[in-house]
Amino acid sequence: MNIPFTNLPRLVIIGGGFAGVALARKMIKEDVQLVVLDRHNYHTFQPLLYQVSTSSLEPDSIAYPLRKIVKRGKNTFFRMAEVLSIDPDTQKVSTNIGDISYDYLVIATGARTNFFGNKTIEHNAMRMKNLPQALNLRSLMLENLEQAVITEDHEKRKELLRFALAGAGPTGVELAGGIAELKLNVLPRDYPDMNFDDMEIHLIEGASRILPPMSEHASEKATKFLEKLGVHIHLNTQVTQYEDNLVSTNTDLSFKTATFIWSAGVTGAPVSGIKAESLIPRANRYKVNQFNQIDGYDTIFAIGDISVMETKEYPKGHPMVAQPAIQQGKHLAKNLKQHLRGKPMTPFQYFDKGSMATIGRNKAVVDIGKFKFGGFFAWFIWMFIHLWFLIGFRNRFITLFNWSYNYINYDKAARLIVRSYKNRTDTTERV
Repeated sequence: MNIPFTNLPRLVIIGGGFAGVALARKMIKEDVQLVVLDRHNYHTFQPLLYQVSTSSLEPDSIAYPLRKIVKRGKNTFFRMAEVLSIDPDTQKVSTNIGDISYDYLVIATGARTNFFGNKTIEHNAMRMKNLPQALNLRSLMLENLEQAVITEDHEKRKELLRFALAGAGPTGVELAGGIAELKLNVLPRDYPDMNFDDMEIHLIEGASRILPPMSEHASEKATKFLEKLGVHIHLNTQVTQYEDNLVSTNTDLSFKTATFIWSAGVTGAPVSGIKAESLIPRANRYKVNQFNQIDGYDTIFAIGDISVMETKEYPKGHPMVAQPAIQQGKHLAKNLKQHLRGKPMTPFQYFDKGSMATIGRNKAVVDIGKFKFGGFFAWFIWMFIHLWFLIGFRNRFITLFNWSYNYINYDKAARLIVRSYKNRTDTTERV
């Protein structure tokens, strides 16, 4: 791995997501040797992945090189590697490029898509947890449109123009709204010889309302916004199968679609080597104490989506969103600095800054404590918050420019099939 020997304590961080980056940025100037491991060489701003899928943004607008983060320190290193296992007894991490020892280890591997054991859906459905997957989805949607415009079979055309999303959390709602805006404002100008009355967008949710984690006010507002955009919402409905382009559910609802997107849940992405009793099986997440130490370990920590810190306010752990991950990363940095100086660590306290989701142009919902917003003001808050948390001035500027261009021109500038999805030789692993 070619990491130089040092007398300084070595802090190894696995994962360059929100939690890992927040921790790394606070530890760069500390007297430790900092090593960040990730299988990609960039940090992804996941809340805007759906905009890459719907052609609003190019991927480099929401990605930031991890090397640009760690290069600011004298004893900081980044290695692009896939972590294979951890050996707590020897304090070593095994990767596909070699082993590395650690004094302190932080697991910030985040989450992956949860298919709840349904292998057929896992094999056939599209997902959107990282940039390659978002680009795959963008290519598939555009390729289906290109095929629809040339087919003479009306039923086949409707199948190609029908979009289905399983899961009406923030990801599903935002993606459905993005596709609906494409239908209303963009695609009719790109394909003037195609009747977009045939295009359908179906949002399927197993709960009794969309956006279950948010307030009922937000759910009602979002439902009205989506229905106004022409999205078909199916509540109390669970997708049971997707094969040969046929969506089957636990109700009478069934239809054929060439684009089926699974956004119905996530599960942790643990690393092998940690004892089984430290892992919560139902969630695939590590149980941690109030200092983010994994249960049973003093020098191994877990932060972000991979961790479950059970508290009175959050008996099942904190929400698997960006803010808890960022706050845990920053707080752990303070605790590690305290620990290195021989001082006691302080318990983590989560400050809920609210939740939000955008549905489309001038349409968003925001919950901040007792305050509930919907419409243009909420949409403005959503844009400001997301711009603020993007890493790098260039990314903020390009994103703001693209949003301004899209808003003024009713257009999306990234409708490019850079790489074909349907013609891939390997379709079994959709990464």
